[in-house]
Amino acid sequence: MNRISHWIDGKVVESNSGRSAVVYNPATGEQSGAVDLASVDEVEAAVAAARAAFPEWRSTSLSRRAEVMFRLRELVDANRKEIASMLTAEHGKVLTDALGEVARGLENIEFACGIPQLIKGEYSEQAASGIDVYSIRQPLGVVAGITPFNFPAMVPMWMFANALACGNTFVLKPSEKDPSVSLYLAELLAQAGLPAGCFNVVQGDKVAVDAILEHPHIAAVSFVGSTPIARYIYETGTANGKRVQALGGAKNHMLVLSDADVDMAADAAIGAGYGSAGERCMAVSVVLASESIADELVAKIAERIPQVKVGPGNEAGNEMGPLITGEHRDKVRGYVDAAPAEGAAVVVDGRDGVPEDGFFLNPTLLDHVTPDMACYRDEIFGPVLSVMRVSGYQEGIDTINANPYANGTAIFTRDGGAARQFQFDVQVGMVGVNVPVPVPVSYYSFGGWKASLFGDTHMYGPEGVNFYTRAKVVTSRWPDPATSTIDLGFPETR
Repeated sequence: MNRISHWIDGKVVESNSGRSAVVYNPATGEQSGAVDLASVDEVEAAVAAARAAFPEWRSTSLSRRAEVMFRLRELVDANRKEIASMLTAEHGKVLTDALGEVARGLENIEFACGIPQLIKGEYSEQAASGIDVYSIRQPLGVVAGITPFNFPAMVPMWMFANALACGNTFVLKPSEKDPSVSLYLAELLAQAGLPAGCFNVVQGDKVAVDAILEHPHIAAVSFVGSTPIARYIYETGTANGKRVQALGGAKNHMLVLSDADVDMAADAAIGAGYGSAGERCMAVSVVLASESIADELVAKIAERIPQVKVGPGNEAGNEMGPLITGEHRDKVRGYVDAAPAEGAAVVVDGRDGVPEDGFFLNPTLLDHVTPDMACYRDEIFGPVLSVMRVSGYQEGIDTINANPYANGTAIFTRDGGAARQFQFDVQVGMVGVNVPVPVPVSYYSFGGWKASLFGDTHMYGPEGVNFYTRAKVVTSRWPDPATSTIDLGFPETR
């Protein structure tokens, strides 16, 4: 049985906590390994290693830090198929989707390669007579990342690439559901030349999470997950004096206006709703269809669903794999079970024809959904697409803005004026115009509004650099000692 342990101070460390969790192959439903669950003492050991490594790493030149990122970039690129295979084995997503995850994570490492440019400060010569003022950005110290099961390679790369490049040391607590890739990334970082102790992995559950949130020597915590846990992470972390960015859940809408290309919108709904079995915080889970084209759009989505090939992620040709666990599959299925009693129409029933083995649920399409239904209110996080019919633009925008989640949204239209007004009116952090999953490229930043984000800083990109550093302003004077005098007045610049 494969045992997945911790990575502390540059090496694999097996746990002595006496606790472990089962790791499954979601395509078969069988156990594939066991992951150690850290004790508080083991979290302490990881933080101690990171603290010990920090002084040398923060004093390492920017050029050297960039060199490590460049080497890491080459190693991840060379081993992307191996990483993707690990993702498929433990998460269940198909290989093409897993390769896409690696590619998007790699973009963040590429961004971090530019750290000498990204971390430059500002300088004002002669701010006052003989006085110069300049600003610099310095690392925080030991920082931590708590990452979700749905992107076990990409989301850690969102965090640690910028954090390490800025001069911090890092402690990662990955999801216990698919933990193996975290150790593989640790090995690649070591091969890239990152000193021991700069990157540590503690496998674990709530015990490890709470130890991180309460640890006095962790300066900042990054998190991606559900809204209830994001709120807990934010409130607990900030109560313990930490800087926290906590990305929560989503209920992403796609507004399709009457002038839209209906075939294009139907294709987009399939990809955005069922890709990665809907286990994406940027998945479209609600299509707001203008009444005049709603019947046509629902019919076109329904006729495309049978073309989606569902099966084990490691088999060529499959486009959608299983859900992460049997428990989660049953929870998602429960929303489909309840939909008819609430008044929704099950147009395509994903409970039918599922493979006997594994944690599968086929793509499901619900129509005539209303805001009071559980399938609309909750983040389902599975391959269930709901269609809500709206009179047009204004009802669509009002529906989106009334929702407590505000992660991503999209509009499909041929009207440039409507699209421009939409991006102005909509109260959501990431907006797509004829783009169903508007995940920003690495040189912008990722994050939603309202209940989709706790904290003031979005993930990766320029805001990621700011999150992992703090500003310092220096005012300097190098006077001629012969002219030095005592002045008790308030400093003036004129």
